[in-house]
Amino acid sequence: MEGRRRVTYKVNRNVLDEDDLDEMGEKSHTKPSLLDKLKDSASCSGPKVKNCMLGTFPVASWLPRYAFRENALGDLVSGISVGIMQLPQGMAYALLASVPPIFGLYSSFYPVLIYFIFGTSKHISIGTYAVMSVMIGGVVDRLAPDSDFEFWNNVTNTSDTDFASRDQERVRIAVAVTFISGLFQILLGLVQFGFVVTYLSEPLVRGYTTGAAIHVIVSQLKYIFGLHPKRHSGPISLIYTVVEICYLLPKTNIGTLVVTIVSIVALILAKELNAFLSKKLPVPLPMELLAVIIATVVSWQVNLEERYGVDVVGNIPSGLQPPAVPDMSLFGQVVGDAFALAVVGYGIAISLGRIFALKYGYKVDSNQELIALGLSNSIGGIFQCFAISCSMSRSLVQESTGGKTQVAGALSAVVILFITLWIGSLFEDLPKAVLAAIIFVNLHGMMKQFLDIPALWKSNKIDMLVWVATFILTVLLNPDLGLAAAIAFSMLTVIFRTQLPKYSLLGQVAGTDIYKPVEDYDKAKQVPGILIFRSSATLYFANAEMYQEALGEKSGLDITKMLSIKKKLAAKRKRHEKRLAKKAKKELKKNKADMQEEPNSEHQKGIAIIGVDNDPDPSLPRAIILDLSPVNFLDTVGVKTIKSIRRDYGEIDIEVILACCQSGVVESLQAGGFFSSNVTKSCLFNSIHDAVLYCQSEKSKSRYDEEYEQEELNETNF
Repeated sequence: MEGRRRVTYKVNRNVLDEDDLDEMGEKSHTKPSLLDKLKDSASCSGPKVKNCMLGTFPVASWLPRYAFRENALGDLVSGISVGIMQLPQGMAYALLASVPPIFGLYSSFYPVLIYFIFGTSKHISIGTYAVMSVMIGGVVDRLAPDSDFEFWNNVTNTSDTDFASRDQERVRIAVAVTFISGLFQILLGLVQFGFVVTYLSEPLVRGYTTGAAIHVIVSQLKYIFGLHPKRHSGPISLIYTVVEICYLLPKTNIGTLVVTIVSIVALILAKELNAFLSKKLPVPLPMELLAVIIATVVSWQVNLEERYGVDVVGNIPSGLQPPAVPDMSLFGQVVGDAFALAVVGYGIAISLGRIFALKYGYKVDSNQELIALGLSNSIGGIFQCFAISCSMSRSLVQESTGGKTQVAGALSAVVILFITLWIGSLFEDLPKAVLAAIIFVNLHGMMKQFLDIPALWKSNKIDMLVWVATFILTVLLNPDLGLAAAIAFSMLTVIFRTQLPKYSLLGQVAGTDIYKPVEDYDKAKQVPGILIFRSSATLYFANAEMYQEALGEKSGLDITKMLSIKKKLAAKRKRHEKRLAKKAKKELKKNKADMQEEPNSEHQKGIAIIGVDNDPDPSLPRAIILDLSPVNFLDTVGVKTIKSIRRDYGEIDIEVILACCQSGVVESLQAGGFFSSNVTKSCLFNSIHDAVLYCQSEKSKSRYDEEYEQEELNETNF
């Protein structure tokens, strides 16, 4: 502080109120009409059409200028690395979605190509994602539970499940909800609704993904222990599932449990080895792919399915599915779930996309991202894919291995296409427990998000409350209802914070034109005879009453009581005047000598006896300045509140001045009828210091007396 050079300035000008500023700055009172805005938006020109086309198809703007020498090698290595990761993750997350593993590979191919054409983020890896998959799985299991496909087997005299019919129905449901969620995203993008992500704060998103991760873990317990519990749906279904799994633990398949433990330990050690060798290896070792290959070979050689009853992936058809229109009869049953998927998928993708965009200095178009994800989901739904978003683990690999453009994502789709067409069937003997282990290990990062709680406790307790509440609501109400409840809770915290702002009295820092709260700054002293009041929140219907109460508390003036006393005194004065008038009339009847002069003199004498001292009380402040700088809007209740404050304090001879009003607030005051022939913009000042200097001048007192006398005259005439 001592070594810093201080810059001084000196300004010599008149005190300016809002009227003076409007005149000096030549404020424009003309605004473009709605018709003019519509004409401008509907106008068509060559450059406008070009920009529209390039905005709709971003690939046309960057691909022709692709720097082959600088980016090609990095994108190639990155694409192959991410494609290799997509194989095990796609198959594993298909289990979360309760559909056959091959559909996870489809979801890692078609949407990636669509995003390559329409997306604007260069680094995020589009494809299957655990949170989205578990949300899909909740819808699928609710509408197509195992119980709907059970039949009696006359050969074994037991109840069996028609798995083929069940899987076919579940795919139909997953495709329908994916298609609808894509349409929602496209619609939101077209109406420029990308700002909706602002309602998903970082604590909310992190608490939500952590809660969803708990659902993912619980959904995989049946594969880890080799159990077959009933599927529960609705609120608190996770609790019921955990209780049932605990009840079934004695029936654990030992072979499946051994495979799971070995896989988890091996994957954790492999990830630690990757982290240790990260600086020495140009590309991370594909440990998940190696785990899948080794587990498949061991399962095939040892015959784990028949000898130990270990569940395996089963039939994986080669080739791609032909396009088919989703079943429209299901749309009505999944529309709510589809909207939740649309919001969650977009929120995760845009949050991660903005992180990379800020790091590498480019822009991500939020509305175009909505359209890109919507097309990826809707077109993907036609090709039998389930809902996708971006994966943080794959995105980090794509970035760390040298990926610089969307070409890396397209190359990863080519890798998946090769696997799907030619080598997918080789993984039919892969144990499902290995895929569950891959999911568990990949959730390690999400579990670290519990460390947010102590960090938020130190920095912002309200954000910590949002995190914890979102986590609890997501765990108890499931991801779809949990998200809606979490957003509602987050919005309520904002409302409560505006209802409970900090109210302060401001004082002048000695030798400056700066005013700070007197309770926070020892050198800030209140200006004698002037009270400067500020609220830290905007003024609207939810806190208008508290604003008035806080002003009375801070000023030490019980305005209601003072007005009541004044009214009582005025009533007492009127009664006294009436008694004197009656007494004067009686005396006039007795003394009829001077009919014209004596009554008047007696009447005047009576009036002189009851004269009231109208000088202001020196113990009261001369003026109150309301600092409205934090107020960004005023509703009708807010305008009435300011009018009421000015009127009530004016009746006890305290002038009320408004300072630091934003243009929108001035317009609201004007529209709300605050100004009149005797209340003009001369009571508004652009700075607190201008308002203070005005209140200290004689001009203030004379102008205020004129306004108050005019108001009393108007009320008397009325």
